[in-house]
Amino acid sequence: MQIIVFLAFTALVAVISYLKSATDKTKISDGYFLGGRSLTGVVIAGSLLLTNLSTEQIVGLNGAAFREGILVMAWETLAAIAMVVTAVFLLPRYLKGGITTVPQFLESRYDHSTKTITSILFLSGYVVVLLPIVLYSGALAISSLFEVPELLGVSDAAALWICVWGIGLVGSVYAIFGGLKAVAISDTVNAIGLLIGGLLIPVFGLLAVGDGNVLTGFSTIMEAHPDKFQSMGGPKASVPFATIFTGMMLVQLFYWGTNQAIIQRALGAKNLKEGQKGLLLASFIKILGPFIVVLPGIIAFHMFGNTLSNPDQAYPMLVNAVLPKALVGFFAAVLFGAILSSFNSALNSSVTLFGVDIYKSKIKPEATEQETVRIGKKFGVVLALLAMFIAPLIAKAPDGLFGYLQEVNGCYSIPILTIIVVGYLTKYVPAIAAKVAIVSGVVLYSISQFVLKPYVFGEDNYPHYLHVMAILFVLNVLIMLIIGKLYPRTEAFQIAHTKQVDITPWKLTTIVGAIICFIVVFIYIYFA
Repeated sequence: MQIIVFLAFTALVAVISYLKSATDKTKISDGYFLGGRSLTGVVIAGSLLLTNLSTEQIVGLNGAAFREGILVMAWETLAAIAMVVTAVFLLPRYLKGGITTVPQFLESRYDHSTKTITSILFLSGYVVVLLPIVLYSGALAISSLFEVPELLGVSDAAALWICVWGIGLVGSVYAIFGGLKAVAISDTVNAIGLLIGGLLIPVFGLLAVGDGNVLTGFSTIMEAHPDKFQSMGGPKASVPFATIFTGMMLVQLFYWGTNQAIIQRALGAKNLKEGQKGLLLASFIKILGPFIVVLPGIIAFHMFGNTLSNPDQAYPMLVNAVLPKALVGFFAAVLFGAILSSFNSALNSSVTLFGVDIYKSKIKPEATEQETVRIGKKFGVVLALLAMFIAPLIAKAPDGLFGYLQEVNGCYSIPILTIIVVGYLTKYVPAIAAKVAIVSGVVLYSISQFVLKPYVFGEDNYPHYLHVMAILFVLNVLIMLIIGKLYPRTEAFQIAHTKQVDITPWKLTTIVGAIICFIVVFIYIYFA
């Protein structure tokens, strides 16, 4: 019965996505890569949430909460502030320039080579880090929920490979052949299911702990584990309190404001108003994130104690333990949708980056739009296959899945954020400064985290990686400003208004954004 419900809901989402996107002009660039620039606020919000909220979040962050408690909620709550900044500051500039990809802005601000280098950095991060980790974490969850090893009579390793390839193949169909709108629509449908299903897990968990009473269950956990409800982490925590004011906000701004896999949804907005509504709606819902990706981990700790060798198993075990069997199939389908969302969103963005920023721009400038889309799809197939081969090989991620993902992402996130921020806030910093900042950012961070930290100073005597990100961000900004002072551009940079979309802002953007920021700060202080 569980499998039937799972297949029925998954098929329903696929049919809705196909019918809603079948008439789109997916053979031309805007139609395929940006959904014809027709996405509304609700669709953008749903797609943003599902692109972000996948198993590396649900499984990985709950695993982190299992170990450390509510302090890891910083990854969720502070994201809302970054989304407000994106809606107010970055999105108007993106839409004014009519860009399809973030590197396109870098071409107009700096030069063609900067755009190509940045696109390659994005693609490297997706194929080596993001896509395989999404597949691995998703396969781990699905394998646990359906007890695939017992069901098929295979080993845990074989079950992992089967699930990885199943998820990868289905996600590839959405991303490569459907285009952004098919991805965004499937995200929106699954977003509703994930919000409902995700909130059901802590509810049923608290009911189990409180003998049928949610409030009793919550009180029991708070009284039994008061240390798990401290929002301010110590120096040895995965998120020390001080990092909130250093690298944490930089990571959040990169992710929500410049990461192609995320911002591409807002770039597909029919106008600035809808884009800002979508970002702010998503940021408001994001405040509920800790109930889905943090609280279940604490409940799992109360129920299972320290019996788990791998904290990333906490969430799937909790689902199997507390969710009524009739709902397991539905929840697995929703979780499957979340897995697909992160995978196909990153894959669709990779296809976009390669087709627009590398193939048409560098390899064959005379390529037609149809040819650009066709080559991009072929590249997507190769990328998906590589990710499916790599995914099962990362089963032993150090320090937990979520922390490992965030630390490795620093190799490319901080250099890219640096050149975008300086690009928008200055007018005379030249292209050579951006190239120097990219190279120094990647090299210095890699040496810091993968040479000095483990082999020279040791894990316990080295600054937290979020502090390192902030230090390198400031250093690279200074390098760019010094180069800009010594070798300025001959002409001041101005954003050209392409008039592809209406950039009249939503009149309530500032007010709603301020309210969201106030709520975030209040929640954080309350649990301090």
